[in-house]
Amino acid sequence: MARKSSVLQRAAIAVFSVIAIYAILNASVSRSLPSSSDLPRQLIREEQEREAPPIQPRVKVYMYDLPTRFTHGVIEQHAIVRGGGGGMMKKPTSDVTALKYPGHQHMHEWYLFSDLNRPESDRSGSPITRVLDPADADLFYVPVFSSLSLIVNAGRPVEPGSGYSDEKMQEGLIDWLERQVWWRRNGGRDHVIPAGDPNALYRILDRVKNAVLLVSDFGRLRPDQGSFVKDVVIPYSHRVNLFTGEIGVESRNTLLFFMGNRYRKDGGKVRDLLFQVLEKEGDVTIKHGTQSRENRRAATKGMHTSKFCLNPAGDTPSACRLFDSIVSLCVPVIVSDSIELPFEDVIDYRKFSIFVEANVALKPGFLVKMLRKIGRKKILEYQREMKLVRRYFDYANPNGAVKEIWRQVSQKLPLIKLMSNRDKRLVLRNSTEPDCSCLCTNQTGLITSI
Repeated sequence: MARKSSVLQRAAIAVFSVIAIYAILNASVSRSLPSSSDLPRQLIREEQEREAPPIQPRVKVYMYDLPTRFTHGVIEQHAIVRGGGGGMMKKPTSDVTALKYPGHQHMHEWYLFSDLNRPESDRSGSPITRVLDPADADLFYVPVFSSLSLIVNAGRPVEPGSGYSDEKMQEGLIDWLERQVWWRRNGGRDHVIPAGDPNALYRILDRVKNAVLLVSDFGRLRPDQGSFVKDVVIPYSHRVNLFTGEIGVESRNTLLFFMGNRYRKDGGKVRDLLFQVLEKEGDVTIKHGTQSRENRRAATKGMHTSKFCLNPAGDTPSACRLFDSIVSLCVPVIVSDSIELPFEDVIDYRKFSIFVEANVALKPGFLVKMLRKIGRKKILEYQREMKLVRRYFDYANPNGAVKEIWRQVSQKLPLIKLMSNRDKRLVLRNSTEPDCSCLCTNQTGLITSI
């Protein structure tokens, strides 16, 4: 009997031991697993962590310390030739860096130069960072004032007494660049050069065409010199004041407004024809006018009080008037069949612009009849869209044109690396075949109109 009691006692102890061990293990595992209510949230969090894109490192840009004659020296020459400094500047100054860059429609070169000269602490959110050691750089910025140089020497040949030559500036620039080891390393492919004026750097384009060119359009470039693949289309600097009022049509009594040079070359010849079609329409204001302070004031007033603004081609497909229209909240009516536009990967221009083929726009009565049919609701919709995107065309806006240009430039880096490595391994190339870095869009010539 005692033996049977002892056996039962040992069995009971064993059972209790197993139960205790199970309870301890179960409690430990339970603490490590989410409850049924927490499980969906944890699964969502893990899924988000897997899908979250990695933080992209900023592209490193080295800005060349160019000889003064390519930067501030151009400002100095402009002041001398144009009677700057209140008309008192007749000879070189001792400190050219103190001179103010003059206002004009291709001021991108000044804003980009100034941006890279700011402390990094003031460049928050920029897709690029400036490095001071060229060995650390992904890209190289060449801060030449190529568009201002054309203005100084606009009349080519050299104006009497100025002693300045844009052509000599260009030749001096390429001679300087081709002596730089970083330019020679990849034939300039990883360099970025501002050439906003359609005629900028025209004399040396074949020697800088490997670089990323910042251009307003491709009107004066051959397909082997410039393309969407390699280069960046940038906006003109707007020359009218930003419209600060609210959206609306009540104070916009003019149907269609245009003020600019009536007579242009090439595709711009459409302007004179549009004048002939529109100048007798009662609710249309269309005036001939060249760049001047007085005309800019008149253009500002006209755009701010008009529902639609005409944007015909200039000597090349683009013109600054488009960007004046946008900052004025005046709906652009674009008559330029070959126009290229900046930042189209993030901006759909059809949401706030009207595109009309040139041959259609020239039909008597067509344009005004079409615009008169567009009601208040649709105009307000256009204006709201313009208000959303106009920062992209404002170089003075901290989140505007400068930051967007750098974003576009940074996106060229993978192609630059690909082409640079490809060039190093290719020994023989058929020169009659197009370079894949110079592919152009819309090669069929098809266009879309309203």
